Amino acid sequence: MDTNGLRLFVMAAETLNISAAGRQLGLAPAVAGARLAKLEQQVGADLFHRSTRKVSLSLEGEELLPYAREILAQEDAALAALGHGSSEVKGTLRFAASSTFSQLYVIPVLPEFLQRYPGINLELKLTDTQIDLIEGGFDLALRNYTAQDSSLIGRKIASDTRILCASPDYLALHGTPQSPDDLSQHQLIVFSSATPRKLTSVSDAGSCTFPPPNANARVTCDDGLSIRIAASGGSGICMSSIWNVKTELDAGSLVRVLPDYAVDAGSAIWLVYPKSNVLTAKVRVFIDYLIEKIGTPPIWEQ
Repeated sequence: MDTNGLRLFVMAAETLNISAAGRQLGLAPAVAGARLAKLEQQVGADLFHRSTRKVSLSLEGEELLPYAREILAQEDAALAALGHGSSEVKGTLRFAASSTFSQLYVIPVLPEFLQRYPGINLELKLTDTQIDLIEGGFDLALRNYTAQDSSLIGRKIASDTRILCASPDYLALHGTPQSPDDLSQHQLIVFSSATPRKLTSVSDAGSCTFPPPNANARVTCDDGLSIRIAASGGSGICMSSIWNVKTELDAGSLVRVLPDYAVDAGSAIWLVYPKSNVLTAKVRVFIDYLIEKIGTPPIWEQ
């Protein structure tokens, strides 16, 4: 398969403009159209829906796109290993991460990264809902999870310690739980896709979780930032990562609930990429930069 055609296809898919993608590669519109037509003939499918008004990816084009990106990444890595190509790190890096974590720790440090690496463009997918890296064609993702995915490899940044917390106003109005059994009598704020987490204590050998079995969650939400705001405003008791609520804990707008009980989450924060992908220069420098800025230990543990 012609990698020049694949490169044109990827650029056209990102811009949804075949002529503009061709110009970036020094091709006249007619030549770009002919090259894409040849690629479509090779794969036996139309990769774009074309009309006089717009261009859009076909279903087959969407399926081919992540594989085309991987083929080009491998070609670039191979040429770099042989000393060919530009020494400048460049390209579009597709990065997926938690929106809550990114707002606190990633977005604020992007200006320096973009200045340090002017040849890299970032395409960010920020959501607290976990997405499929391979299917989505992402180069890199930040994840926190309890078990390592066998299809991914990467580097651990930090443990993801979680706690129960609520606002002082809420506790003054509803009382402070003295044991996990008391949680069933309280308003709970629960992450919508979370599984119950075991609560453990040296002084209590019983079995308990957050949320408790058959608990009535007063608020269910799929966004960590909104959960933090709701808890700070007095809506109830939530479970949250320390990195998410550190500022509020320091300021006193949130306080720990059941501090003698540890949340047995077993999760950690990782920078991961698909095992099948080559670790390209753009991915490597972004990983190194985030570790540099987040710190070891991370800034919320310092």
